[in-house]
Amino acid sequence: MTDIVSITRIAAGGDGVGRLADGRVVFIPRAAPGDRVRLREGSFEGHRKFARGEIGDLVEASAARVEPPCPHYTQDHCGGCQLQQVAYDAQLSAKRAIVGDALRRIGKLDVEDPEIEEALDEWRYRSKITMATKGAEGTAPTIGLHPYDRPNFVFPLADCHITDFKLMALWRELRGRLALLPQPLTRLTLRLDRDGRRHVIAESAGEPWLNAEELRGHLGAAVVCWWQPVDGAARVVAGPSTGFPATAFEQVNPGMGAVTRRWAVEQLGDVRGLTVWDLYGGIGDTAALLVDAGATVVSVDADEKAVTWGRGRLPAARFIAARAEDVLPSLPPPHAVIVNPPRAGLHWDVTLRLTAEPVTKLVYISCDPATLARDLQRLNVNYSLRSVRAFDLFPQTAHVETVAVLEAA
Repeated sequence: MTDIVSITRIAAGGDGVGRLADGRVVFIPRAAPGDRVRLREGSFEGHRKFARGEIGDLVEASAARVEPPCPHYTQDHCGGCQLQQVAYDAQLSAKRAIVGDALRRIGKLDVEDPEIEEALDEWRYRSKITMATKGAEGTAPTIGLHPYDRPNFVFPLADCHITDFKLMALWRELRGRLALLPQPLTRLTLRLDRDGRRHVIAESAGEPWLNAEELRGHLGAAVVCWWQPVDGAARVVAGPSTGFPATAFEQVNPGMGAVTRRWAVEQLGDVRGLTVWDLYGGIGDTAALLVDAGATVVSVDADEKAVTWGRGRLPAARFIAARAEDVLPSLPPPHAVIVNPPRAGLHWDVTLRLTAEPVTKLVYISCDPATLARDLQRLNVNYSLRSVRAFDLFPQTAHVETVAVLEAA
């Protein structure tokens, strides 16, 4: 394969997109918009309508191309980031286009690419990192991340440039004491909470973690150790068992998560005295903003730990630990609704309820443009899309957060 390919855009997964001489679309990792590249021999995978390949030679570098600062990105082909080779302004443009393309192509909506709120920090923003393990039984495991081109391989992590310095400092302390982690270790998560505590969440398939207190003695009192059996629930085994539930969902970019939620709540307008549903509400961050705005809030989430913590910090709201689709018939009729579903999008039963009994305003916070577009098309029967804004919660990656504001048609 000797085709020289011009990269015209970035696809949803972060690959560069171009066309082969025969007209087929080709997806190429680690390309930048404006690059002209020759595919590497042996990397080409052809399909009837599209192809995949890797850069062999960079024939002409785009003005949007920069040198990736993270050694893991180039040496180990780390799959955690997809866009370190792209200048930040071009990353923002690419993400706007990813959202706009999904809304037009999947959602069949006549919209322009949305405006995007740039990140507060381009680096060191992640408050959580999850590492995989690999190793034969009886040998010290390799703990790190997966290369994008070898998902079954794990390279040892030295530093992650998009993860908070405090967590990387914790990782440096841990690396010399891996024998104190439960064995066989299957996954290791480090997390920083809003009170400054650092959490070590060790998943293993073997016996309970019995020497966690010894490890915590080396790491300091501000560390909480959790043990998670492969098929069970996580529990604290060293450190205070009250406080932030480190296994509950929270945005890994807390600062930008707050910016996104504030904008979403503002789109509802005056909610004083109104009942608002906060579906997939997690630990209650959106509910707290709604309560401050004077709303009567019902927050629903399937994570019991998250709901328990939300109840403790926000007694003014009603928290329900359940799947949203299971409890909607029992909830008081809402004047407005905010939904923040997982990557799979809205459950079909939630969509049916929202379309059968439309509310004046519906705000949808999405972490996946494709499922957002699908759900907006389904909601389109009784709602009009009033505005869309993207938020860059994940610089250096192809992920993008989007908020869509709908009104009853």
